[in-house]
Amino acid sequence: MRERFPEELTLRDGSHVTIRPMTGTDGAALLSFFRALPEEDRQYLRDDVTRQETVDRFVASVGDDRVFTLLAVHGDTIVGNGTLYRSHHGWTVHVGEVRVSVARSQQRNGLGSAIARLLVRHAVNAGLDKLVAEVVDNQIGAKRAFSKLGFLPEAVLRGHVKDIHGVKRDLVVMTSDVSHIWSTMEAMVADYSPTVGD
Repeated sequence: MRERFPEELTLRDGSHVTIRPMTGTDGAALLSFFRALPEEDRQYLRDDVTRQETVDRFVASVGDDRVFTLLAVHGDTIVGNGTLYRSHHGWTVHVGEVRVSVARSQQRNGLGSAIARLLVRHAVNAGLDKLVAEVVDNQIGAKRAFSKLGFLPEAVLRGHVKDIHGVKRDLVVMTSDVSHIWSTMEAMVADYSPTVGD
């Protein structure tokens, strides 16, 4: 299944974004993107992405085929990012993990699902069998987007994360067979169209 970048998307509100792989020159714009995310959106990320050194390490992963990162760009501004993580060794070499972040201004506009679909396509091309996505129980939009791509809840870790108010929340682990979710997506949009979705 072919991959072509950059991908030009028209979102629900009629705005246009370009989705492309991250490059080694994206550090400053990516740091600005992460720092502009509301605290409640950043709190569930695994690393402190407002730190220069964190973003530097992230950008340094360009060229490492264990980490594949896509950026959604509107004009000169990054408005979304998605990453597929995989391992080349051990008992989970067939599994990838998907993480997606979208600027508040572009949420509920189809961008998150579009990025996720492109990551799924890349996972299929990379020969992965299974994908995992972790969402917090109150991230309704993220759960809905992954569900539309064929992900199903596989486990719930009770009280596993805390929100910005110190309230413990459940972490939902969603998984799906990659070939199954690609079939689901192709049924939704013949020959792949990046202009639909959550």
